[in-house]
Amino acid sequence: MFALNMIKKILGIIMFFFSVTLFAQYTEVINSNKPGFSESPYSVGVGVYQLESSIFHRSAKAIPTFSNPRATGLELHYRMGLFDEKLEFNLTTSLQQSEFAFVNVFESSHSKFGFGQFTLGAKYLVYKPTYEDKSKEVRSWKKRHSFDWSRWIPHVAVYGGLNFGSFLNDFHARGGITPKLGVLLQNEFSDKLNVVTNIHYNYIGGYLPEFSYVVTGTYNFNDRWSGFAEHQALFNKQESQSNLGLGVAYLFNKNLQINSSLRGTFQDNSTGIYTSIGVSYRINKHVDKYVELDEFGNKIEGDKEQTYNKGFFGRLIDKIKGIFKKKDKNAPQLEEDKTPEELETKKKSRTRVRKESILDDITKKDAKAKKKTTKAKEKAAKKKKREEEKAKRKQEKEKQKEEKRKLKEQEKLEKEIQKLEEELKKEEEKEKKEKEKKKKGDGDKEKKEEDEKDDQ
Repeated sequence: MFALNMIKKILGIIMFFFSVTLFAQYTEVINSNKPGFSESPYSVGVGVYQLESSIFHRSAKAIPTFSNPRATGLELHYRMGLFDEKLEFNLTTSLQQSEFAFVNVFESSHSKFGFGQFTLGAKYLVYKPTYEDKSKEVRSWKKRHSFDWSRWIPHVAVYGGLNFGSFLNDFHARGGITPKLGVLLQNEFSDKLNVVTNIHYNYIGGYLPEFSYVVTGTYNFNDRWSGFAEHQALFNKQESQSNLGLGVAYLFNKNLQINSSLRGTFQDNSTGIYTSIGVSYRINKHVDKYVELDEFGNKIEGDKEQTYNKGFFGRLIDKIKGIFKKKDKNAPQLEEDKTPEELETKKKSRTRVRKESILDDITKKDAKAKKKTTKAKEKAAKKKKREEEKAKRKQEKEKQKEEKRKLKEQEKLEKEIQKLEEELKKEEEKEKKEKEKKKKGDGDKEKKEEDEKDDQ
C-alpha cells in the first residue's frame, strides 16, 4: 500500500512538471556527477558521450543476519544526449568483489565477484528558472549585492529507469527487472555554490522496495578545483542506512575531470568507511543549432575557456609567451586622448608606413628563404661527408678483413709445410734404420760363413 501511494505521488509530480517546457543547458566544460552519489537535472547535451568511473572500497562491521559489509570494485556511469538537449540516457553499473556475511550465533562469510548494480535510465529537464542579472543594476548598490530569493526555486528534472537484477550477485538481485523513479532538483545559490537534491523510489514491485534521498552541496574554489559535502539516506521495511561524505574534484581540461571522496557509513549500530578515486571523460560531438553573430557578421564566442590554475611559474611562463606573441594589427584599436589634428596626421602617414611594412616583410621573407637554403646546403654537405666517411670506414674494414684472411691462409700453409717436412724426416730416419739393420745382418752372415770354413 505504501509503495502504491508513493508511485501515485511521484507520477503526479512528473505529470505536473511535464506540462512545463523550457530549455536545457550544454556546457563548454565537462559536467560530471562524480564523486557524489547525486545526479544533476541537466543532460550532457546532444552529441556528447560521457563516461564517469571510480574505483571504490567500502568496509563496515557485519550486522545480523545477512549483510554485505565489505566490497571493492569499479563503478561506471555512462551518459549520452539524444534527440533533445533536455533528454539524457544513462547506464549505471558496478563490477565488484563483495564479501557477504551471516551473523547469528556464529559469524560466517564468503566472497563473490560480479555485478552489484545494472540500471538503464533516462532523465528529462522539465523546468529551468530564470534569475535576475544583478550586474546590470547600476542605480542601487544594495539591490546589486542583495540575495536573489528566486534562487530558492530549483531546476527540475524527472528520472525513470529499470534495474536488471537477474545476473547480479544474490544480495543485490532484488527480484529481477524492477522500475526506478525519481525527481532531480538543483538550486544555484551563487556562481560558486550549488545544491543538488535527489528523491528516488527504487525496486518498485520487487523485494524490499526502497525510498532514498541525497543532498549534495558543491562549492567551486576556482576554475579548476571544487569541493562537496553530501548526505544520503535509504529506507526499506527491514533497515535504514545513511552516509556522510566529503570530496574534491579537479578539472584537468574541458573534457577530463579527476575526483576523490571519503565517507562515513551508518547502518543500525554499525559504522564504516567508503573511499573512492575516479575520472570522468567525455567525447564532445555537440553542434549548436544556430550561430550567433555580432553586427560585423563575426561569430560571438562563448565564455572564455577556463585555463589551468598554474601558480607562480605557470603565470611567469604565460607572461614570457605573451611578449613574443604576434599581435593582430587588423584588430580595431581604441585610441583615447587624441586630438582631431593628431588623428588626421596619423591617417595621412598610414600609406608610407604600410609601404615600409611591405618592404620589411619582403626583406624578412628573402632573409628567411636564404637562411633556409643555406641550412639545406649545410645539411646536404654534412650528409655527403657522413656517407663518405661511412664508405671509407667500410673499405678499411674490408681491407683489414682481407689481410686477416690472407694471414690465416699463410699460417695454415706454413703448418702444412711443417707437417710434410716432419713426415719426410720420419721417412728418412726409417730408411736409415732399415739400411743399418740390413747391413748389420749381412755382416753377421759373412762372419758365420768364415767360422764354418775355419771349422772345416
